[in-house]
Amino acid sequence: MTVQHVASTSATSEVPKTSVWARIWQQDAPGYLFLLPWFIGFFGLTLGPMISSLYLSFTKFDLLTSPDWVGAGNYVRMFTNDPKFAASMRVTFFFVIFSVPLKLAFALGVALLLNRGMKGLPLYRALFYLPSLLGASVAIAILWRQIFAGDGLVNKFLSVFGIVGPSWISNPNYSLWTLIILAIWQFGSPMIIFLAGLRQIPQDMYEAASLDGASKWRQFWKITLPLLTPVVFFNAIIQTIEAFKSFTPAFIISGGTGNPINSTLFYTLYLYQEAFGFFRMGYASALAWVLLAIVAAFTAFSFLTSKYWVHYDD
Repeated sequence: MTVQHVASTSATSEVPKTSVWARIWQQDAPGYLFLLPWFIGFFGLTLGPMISSLYLSFTKFDLLTSPDWVGAGNYVRMFTNDPKFAASMRVTFFFVIFSVPLKLAFALGVALLLNRGMKGLPLYRALFYLPSLLGASVAIAILWRQIFAGDGLVNKFLSVFGIVGPSWISNPNYSLWTLIILAIWQFGSPMIIFLAGLRQIPQDMYEAASLDGASKWRQFWKITLPLLTPVVFFNAIIQTIEAFKSFTPAFIISGGTGNPINSTLFYTLYLYQEAFGFFRMGYASALAWVLLAIVAAFTAFSFLTSKYWVHYDD
């Protein structure tokens, strides 16, 4: 009797377990089926290539022969014996440090103007957002090169006042600044986000401040900017990552060389040269992982320091 009772108990305990797993599978199977294209894309086009790139970063690989394991040789060469790596880092950091704050400041200024409730706001919003859609295109980069050329639109405008301008894109003192101006011109995306954040600030706070005699400038520093810091934080991270990834304008304007005198040699452009110009895929993979580490370090630092200057409702 005892053996039969134990056997019957174990049998009854296994049946519900099997039915539970079957029920869970029946409930979740359609969801996983719909997610299957995403899983294929993630593992086949994102995670898989990342793992392969990490392996190749420790090898010497030229696409024609099998990868040759060199250990940390690519990274040692990068940090000790590669002047173009140092030049590309210097150019990229200069571009990020100047373009991102200026773009955010310009975007915030335009958002403050649009937030005053002017007529035709949707039209202005669309017009100001348009450069963000077109700015990274090849056509705009070509147009920008023509505008800042020696006989371009900028110098023709200066000639009206008797000023002889240089060839801005051929002069190493100005070439990078033309790309910074192009980046600032693409202010539409952060501007839209700033405008949405400004619409969330309660108007009664401004009314109370006005009754207390606070000027518009003081209201901006004491009300608008503190309550807008979460939006500033978000825009700063997104725009900084985009600035580190900037490639097309530098490639088109410099003709893919980073000249004059490597003044427009962005990190991504140098990575492209190593990978598809000299077919040093192993070294290019190492460059890509260093860029990933830099962006990750910046993002982590931003989140760690955000508690000191980002103010939420609580």
